[in-house]
Amino acid sequence: MADKHSSKGIMWATIIVAIVLIAVIYPLTNKSFSSAADGGKGTDDAELRIQPVAKFELAKAEAAASSGPKDGPTIYNSVCGACHNTGAAGAPKIDDKAAWAARVGQGKSALVASVTNGKGAMPPKGGAKLSDEEISGVVDYILSKVK
Repeated sequence: MADKHSSKGIMWATIIVAIVLIAVIYPLTNKSFSSAADGGKGTDDAELRIQPVAKFELAKAEAAASSGPKDGPTIYNSVCGACHNTGAAGAPKIDDKAAWAARVGQGKSALVASVTNGKGAMPPKGGAKLSDEEISGVVDYILSKVK
């Protein structure tokens, strides 16, 4: 009979310890969980902490181009200079007067036609949306540099 009482005592002690542990642990774990309905109610502290340091937006280049015609040096530096300053893709460098001599000899109208239609690796209009007036301005700028 003594064995019966000792096993009952162990059983009750185990039940009491389990109840105490549940009573202590349940409130701690219950606060850390939120339901899906609570997620949309307010701002989440974690979302605020992981916001990026800075934000930026990319604007279309066409919006800047619509501000009016640009002058030759501006267009050269933003469109043409990438290849003609470095000689990339076989483009004659702006400071190489010997490479430009044959092209200058053809005349301004031939250079304007080359820019408008493209030549070699150069796409038509240098790959940009340029008016005939802007192309003429760029050719005038280049001619002033290579003569």
